[in-house]
Amino acid sequence: MSYSVGTQAECPVQINPRRAVVRYGGSVAANCSTSVPHQGIGWEASEGAVPMTKDKNLITWRVSELKEWVIKPYCFINYKTGEQCEVKLPVTVYKTPDSVSISTVDHSGPMMEGEQYKLQCDVHNVAPVQYLTVKWYKGETLLNQTIFTDTSETPVNETVTLQIRPDRDDDGAQYRCEAELDLGAEGPQPHPKSLSNPLNVEVHYKPRHSSSTETIIKKDEVILDCTVKANPAPRYTWSSDHLEEEISSSVLKSSTLSPGNYTCIATNTRGNDSKVFIVQSTDRTTFWAIVSSGVVVAVVLIAFYLIFKFSFSKNSVI
Repeated sequence: MSYSVGTQAECPVQINPRRAVVRYGGSVAANCSTSVPHQGIGWEASEGAVPMTKDKNLITWRVSELKEWVIKPYCFINYKTGEQCEVKLPVTVYKTPDSVSISTVDHSGPMMEGEQYKLQCDVHNVAPVQYLTVKWYKGETLLNQTIFTDTSETPVNETVTLQIRPDRDDDGAQYRCEAELDLGAEGPQPHPKSLSNPLNVEVHYKPRHSSSTETIIKKDEVILDCTVKANPAPRYTWSSDHLEEEISSSVLKSSTLSPGNYTCIATNTRGNDSKVFIVQSTDRTTFWAIVSSGVVVAVVLIAFYLIFKFSFSKNSVI
């Protein structure tokens, strides 16, 4: 008897489905059928083998609880000419991770703005790793993803790292990693996903005002607001020739402030930042408003004079 291994196009048997994807310990089944006369058709497999039969054109390979990581069933047929051919059924046995966890490497406590840190994602006991993608998220934003080329079919542990350089906007952010198995069209839909618990990040950063100076026009009450975001919370100090006592609040409110400059410094363990408030009196404002109006009037009068003079000179020419 001659023997050949072929594809479904070469060997007159049809396997349905053409590829099987099954969770470890789950059930799996596939049909093998033919439409040509034969002397026997059967399934060979380490589990669920079906002995050769001559009086059927469709037989089913079935395992109710598959606990082999590598299994290679194939359907075979014997022609009446004495030849035999077979078609293999690709079987992918998968397992979702026992756990997915996220941590910082060689660091604990708050992170410092502008410094570099390494996050680590540990994926435990997953198979097959060639179908695994590990994704990194900050909030709902995808930051990075890693795929694997290892062809191991049995469970493995994988560790993936991510370098980050947090800034002040990352204070309070949540990082997480996700292990996703994309097993193709024959696999479960949607793709199985295992998520880590979120890693909450605290970032320490210095005070930074949006502007270094601010002009305030003095009215009945003056409010100088030096409040600024920083972590840890800043302490405030004020200085001016017009202040006689020490002030530690972020807001200076008074109806008796004299015109002049008032400097506020916000300080924490990461650094400091200053802001100068320029308090101007309403009298000074009125004075400059009068001066500006006078200039405008003068310009208008000069313009009229020049137009009149030009017109008069033109009309006097004989």
